[in-house]
Amino acid sequence: MTSSITIGTRGSQLALWQSQYIKNQINNHYPHLDVRLKIIKTKGDTIQDRSLVGLGKGVFTKEIEIALLGKEIDIAVHSLKDLPTEIPEGLCITAIPSREDPRDILITEKHITFNDLPNGAKIGTSSPRRKAQLLHLRSDLKIVDIRGNVDTRIDKLYNTDIDGIILAAAGIKRLQKEDIITQYFEINQIVPAVGQGALAIQVCEDNTGIIELLQPINDTKTSTEISAERTVLEVIGGGCQLPIGAYADSSDDELLLIASVCHPNGSQRIFEEYSGELMNAIDIGRIVAEKLLNNGAEKLLDFQVNKQ
Repeated sequence: MTSSITIGTRGSQLALWQSQYIKNQINNHYPHLDVRLKIIKTKGDTIQDRSLVGLGKGVFTKEIEIALLGKEIDIAVHSLKDLPTEIPEGLCITAIPSREDPRDILITEKHITFNDLPNGAKIGTSSPRRKAQLLHLRSDLKIVDIRGNVDTRIDKLYNTDIDGIILAAAGIKRLQKEDIITQYFEINQIVPAVGQGALAIQVCEDNTGIIELLQPINDTKTSTEISAERTVLEVIGGGCQLPIGAYADSSDDELLLIASVCHPNGSQRIFEEYSGELMNAIDIGRIVAEKLLNNGAEKLLDFQVNKQ
């Protein structure tokens, strides 16, 4: 067994928290293993002055994957929602720990809830998925594109004329900032991004020793649910830069999967759901994806792709 491993991670406060969490999980099982972190800057970290829409897939993961293939690091820790369904040849996801809260949340300076925001309120988000679903709920809103890490976005709320920002509950909870949350959106109000709240541990598929070492931190329930969600994305052919949401939840031997595709301006939202046996998670993902496509999702997504 190896005596040390290196984790590749982005350098944001949240990414470092996530990698430190995985480091702690590994050391809980292997206390004498030397686990180190290596910060790698990605294209998404470098480009801060414009939207990521149109820059292609993997803007927060590609450079880390290159380091993994080059044996500069042993494992990569990603926010799963940032990881494209098309994984480079030679790499695999070997473990997905238990997921944190998958919901989106609203933060407003004066704790004004979503329905009480004034007409034409400015809401900050860089996510086409969030923008489309917000506009579907309230077409009067003005969506302002904001980039940056969690603290940067919170600072923009307090230091600009933005009325509110939308973030993932998972990141806020991991950074222990729950007290600033104004409101949680229900899952069917704003359907989360595929894999939101979950972490993916990626390795070289020929590194059998590392793969075996990481198995104790894999959560089977979360992994199965994520497989259904990512199947939706894979069948439709979208990514985190398109207004697609999917969320799976399992209980006992049953799995419920919901998914949505929105017109970018929120004028139309296609929402589908399906439940079945947990063992058929991937098939459930395909069924929901086909239902979305049969009800017009492809046309809505083509509109967004052509805009890019």
